Amino acid sequence: MQNTLSALLPQKWTVPLPIEYGPGARHELAALCNQFGISRPFIITDQGSLNLPFVAELQHALNAAGLACGLYGGIEPNPTDSTIVAGAQAYQAWDADGIIALGGGSGLDGAKAIALIARQKRCELWAFDFDQPVPAGFRAQDFPPVITLPTTAGTGAETESTAMVTDTRRGIKGCVWHPLARPSAVILDPELTRSLPANLTAWTGFDAIIHALEAYFVPTFNPLSDGAALQALDLLWHSIDTAVQQGQDLEARGKMLIGSCLAGVAFLKGLGLVHALSHMVGATYNTHHGLTNAIILPVVLRFNQAQISPRLKPVAQVLDLPDADFETFYTAICAKLDSLNIPKSLAELGVKHADIDALATKSLGDPARLTNPRDSSLEQLKTLLAHAIDHARG
Repeated sequence: MQNTLSALLPQKWTVPLPIEYGPGARHELAALCNQFGISRPFIITDQGSLNLPFVAELQHALNAAGLACGLYGGIEPNPTDSTIVAGAQAYQAWDADGIIALGGGSGLDGAKAIALIARQKRCELWAFDFDQPVPAGFRAQDFPPVITLPTTAGTGAETESTAMVTDTRRGIKGCVWHPLARPSAVILDPELTRSLPANLTAWTGFDAIIHALEAYFVPTFNPLSDGAALQALDLLWHSIDTAVQQGQDLEARGKMLIGSCLAGVAFLKGLGLVHALSHMVGATYNTHHGLTNAIILPVVLRFNQAQISPRLKPVAQVLDLPDADFETFYTAICAKLDSLNIPKSLAELGVKHADIDALATKSLGDPARLTNPRDSSLEQLKTLLAHAIDHARG
């Protein structure tokens, strides 16, 4: 990959939207609905969040404010295109005029994907494939306003229009989006994350750490994203242990949530091979995205060693490492994974060698591969997957 870390090259940068942060910030939801002209909001959430108390609480609060609120909770842990279509039909049946995207990364992605097709009949979902030209002729009002409320500190999906969805026909995870379909506002309320179990706190938290790392190492000049990545890494790295071990600690939960959001802003630069491989493993085996990422990370770091080593000094400072040597960094990452009880192989998730060829072939076409610091061939992807299946870290 050509290194484009030059201040002489033209760049296109974007920055996020309005964000309400703080314990209890969810109580601003009705006011935000009024601000964006939403009178019949439609909460879209994932199956894992549907029966949690805050879903009913938010629905009740919106109804009490005179906003007739519907609910759809069918989004799977890895959202599928068929469920997105069903969600859009439910939105239309409610005669909704806005979406409240609530939940973890799957709930947020599912809601944003539904927003692409809920209000228009010109294009089906995969017309918005990130790898294809952006469909022309749309206006912002062709998409419903979306207010996002993350309930995990992991994906950072709350600020952007992109959504990862499993294509049931091709058996891959693909990205759908439209630049005019960005969320209207974000609510970051750490109280919504306190019920997250320790294992999911670790898995989603490390997903956010990987977003920050991969975004920072993308070899393009974007000081806005790099600054967000390093700040995110600082917040996440020093808060994740407390958030896992003391889940009611709002200070730690808040820092994790802010860090996750900043990491999501950072990966506007792109991601890398961790995600390119993990997307296809998740699409094939329905594994948890953050957990899959965490297992794969050391294998990819070792693969990228020569390319990322020159940029390690700021990362080492953020992580409070004694030096900026790659081995010191790698050891610290592995030690943190160990302390969070992350499995040491994809085999522990049921991933089999028999699927390596298909997984590698699909990963070769993932857009995250193109922004990895080091280029990769099909055979190299097969080797990385084999290592991740057998023994992902030392």
